[in-house]
Parts: sequence; structure tokens; C-alpha cells
Amino acid sequence: MPPPGLGAKPPTIADVARVAGVSRTTVSHALNGLGKVDPRTRERIKQVAAELGYRPNLRAQRLRRGQAKAIALASSMPFAVAGGPSRLGFYMEIAAAAAESALLHDYALVLVPPVRSGSGLQSVDIDGAIVVEPDVNDPAAALLRERGLPYVALGRPVSPDEEAPYVDLHGGLVAEMLLAHLHAQGATQPALIIGSGERHSSVDAREAYERIAAEYGWAPVVATAPEAGGEQAGYERCAALLAEQPGIDAVCALVDAFAVGAVRAIRDSGRAVPDDVMVVTRYDGLRARTCDPLLTAVDLHLDRAAADAVELLLGRLQGGEAATVGVAAPPAPRLVVRASSLRVTPPA
Repeated sequence: MPPPGLGAKPPTIADVARVAGVSRTTVSHALNGLGKVDPRTRERIKQVAAELGYRPNLRAQRLRRGQAKAIALASSMPFAVAGGPSRLGFYMEIAAAAAESALLHDYALVLVPPVRSGSGLQSVDIDGAIVVEPDVNDPAAALLRERGLPYVALGRPVSPDEEAPYVDLHGGLVAEMLLAHLHAQGATQPALIIGSGERHSSVDAREAYERIAAEYGWAPVVATAPEAGGEQAGYERCAALLAEQPGIDAVCALVDAFAVGAVRAIRDSGRAVPDDVMVVTRYDGLRARTCDPLLTAVDLHLDRAAADAVELLLGRLQGGEAATVGVAAPPAPRLVVRASSLRVTPPA
């Protein structure tokens, strides 16, 4: 119960000062850890504030400090890949983990819809941002540089002059795991389908595929599809590959939306998954866990990676040294084998 005379209005800093018998400046310093306030006085002020139910004006605090106490999550990755119709894809899994981590440090997370222009970043009030899997000359990164705001990347930046710190999502290792699994299951002519952009996941996967194809004696088949096309783009590209090269017995469709489209294309061609053509994908998300058959994919530990990106960004905001090398803090990726690539008896 507030002391008599305070009324029904929310208590102010003046009310705390009056009840505690100190100045408003002393209350402000005591509650914000500023100035030289006697420890006993500080504790008494905190107790009075708690008893009155006083809540500081966060907006006013931020204006005084010149901070928004907010960070953004941004990407040029289109919704067809990042979320899809469910809005519960790759991007949103990262957002949920990043928001939780940011809140632990009293920062809010502003979710900027993935758009090619990155225009949502022009006016939003933030202190910095996490850019998810930036493309070459990424528009989101360009706008942040234009505003003079610090940012970190989730996934290795691919622009030649990009020096932003980043959290490594192990693009090459993920591709190697998927391709080694296909080889173990008997694949002799697997195809790789990647996005037509230059994100690290596509660049690293192509490099790994070409290296492993040479090692296993595969005739390399690499195809690209526009990310914005989503499942339909994966369907059309896979259908064309099967028509051009009917000997293909496995498809590593790096984008999960492409993989779902590939499964449909394989069936429409009169083939079966996995008996005739196996399918694997990179991201173990909702699409992989609900496709028929369930898709073999990789657990990227996105919750840990997102939390690491938040910590890296806040370190920059607090004046820490900006690392220019990848932060390999997330656990190593883990292969999740499912029906889309399991053959009871691999071909001889």
C-alpha cells in the first residue's frame, strides 16, 4: 500500500525522494548505480522504491544515455526461405533465441522482416544489429554501415571487404556431413541444389561438394535456384535435373524449401524417395520434420549460435575489441538421419 497522500497515480521519483528524505538526484543515482551514494542510503532508497511500487521511466533513461537499449535482427533472406507460409522457419528460430538472450541483458530485440532492400532498418531506433547470413553486398549490412551502427553476422560474411565479427555456422562442415552420409547410403550420382545468391552456406557447400565429388569419383552436378522462389523453385529445378540427368540418385538441396519441392518433383517423375532418389537438406526445421518422408537434416544449434551473436554484439556496444575472426562457440553441427535418405539395403 502506498503511504497516505500519494493517491492512485503511479509513484514518481519525487515520491521516492520525499519518503526516503533525500533529493531526486540521490534517488536517481542510487537506483542507477551512479555517483557516490552511501551504501546504506542506497539500500534504503531501493527499499522505499520497492514498497511504493516505483518503476523508472525507461524511455527517459534511454534518452539521457543516448541509447535505445534495443538491437535488431535483420537479413536479406526472403521469407520464402527464412520463414515460409508458417512464418516458423530458420529466421524465426534464430529470433526466438536471440530475443531471450537480449532480454537477459535488458535489451529488446527488434525483428526486421527479411526484405531484399533492407529498408526496414532506415528508421528503427536501435543500438546495433545481427545480420543473418549476409549475401555479397548485403543491403542490410550496407544500411547499418551507412547509419554508423555496429553489427555482427550470424554466418560467415562473404563480401571481400567485410570485417564484421561473426558466429560460424560451419557451412563447409555441414555440406561434408550430408554428402558423406549420402555416400555411405550408396549414392553414386548426387546433385547439389543451392540458392543463386552468394551466402556462405551456398559458397561453402559448392566448394565442399566439388572437393568430395572428386574424392568419390562423382560427376559433379550443381544447380542453383532463386531463394525467393521457395518450394516451387526447388520443384522446378529438381524436375529439370531429373529430366536432363536421369541417373541422379540423390539430391542435396541445401535450402529446406528446395528440398520439399525436390521430394515432390521426384515423385512426379515416377521415382520414389529414398529408394530411387535420396534427399537431404541443411536446416533441421519445421519443413524437415513435417515433410513426407521426413527429411535428413542437420541440427545447427541455432539457439546457441543466436545467443553467441547477441553476446558478440553487446561486447561491441560496450566497447569490447571487435574480433575479425569467426566465433566457433556453438557446438559442432549434428546430422539428424531420417527416412528421406535411409535405404534398407544400399546399392552394391
